[in-house]
Amino acid sequence: MQLNFKEIITAFMVLFAVIDIIGNIPIIIDLRKKVGHIQSEKASLIAGVIMILFLFLGKSLLSVIGVDVNSFAVAGAFVIFFIALEMVLGITLYKDEEHNALTASVFPLAFPLIAGPGSLTTLLSLRAEFEIQNIIVAVISNVIVIYIVLKTSAKIERIIGANGINIVRKVFGVILLAIAVKLFAANIKVLFV
Repeated sequence: MQLNFKEIITAFMVLFAVIDIIGNIPIIIDLRKKVGHIQSEKASLIAGVIMILFLFLGKSLLSVIGVDVNSFAVAGAFVIFFIALEMVLGITLYKDEEHNALTASVFPLAFPLIAGPGSLTTLLSLRAEFEIQNIIVAVISNVIVIYIVLKTSAKIERIIGANGINIVRKVFGVILLAIAVKLFAANIKVLFV
């Protein structure tokens, strides 16, 4: 079992782009306002465990319940789409009273924002190309970055300010909408071919 740093760096960069934790800072700040506190350690750990488990069990788990990867990605695109709508339009689709620090750390933060359909389907794609140990190192590296961003999101909020956050929120909301549409379009074609 030898580590290949080129594979690790490539897998890390691909996952980092798909997870887009920097782009999720406005959502993290919103969740902090709604619930008061997010358990950064728990959210990072749960997301990491979900990704590593899915790396090993994903394809077989989906096939056991009769769902293919493309259907999974289409369903995830809808969830991402609604989260993006919240960001762009300034509306609330998820009920505030259902969130507390624990549930917000798990849903929607750990899943589907961090370990969401995009990152999970990406893991299945990476598994076809790279050695498993290199992907695991890339996942762990991303989890460390995620933890740092979650821990420092309050400081980032102070630096950017309220108007900056609103601007970043709208911009990344549109980007998230585009990712949702791309994920939907790429996978819906495969379902009807």
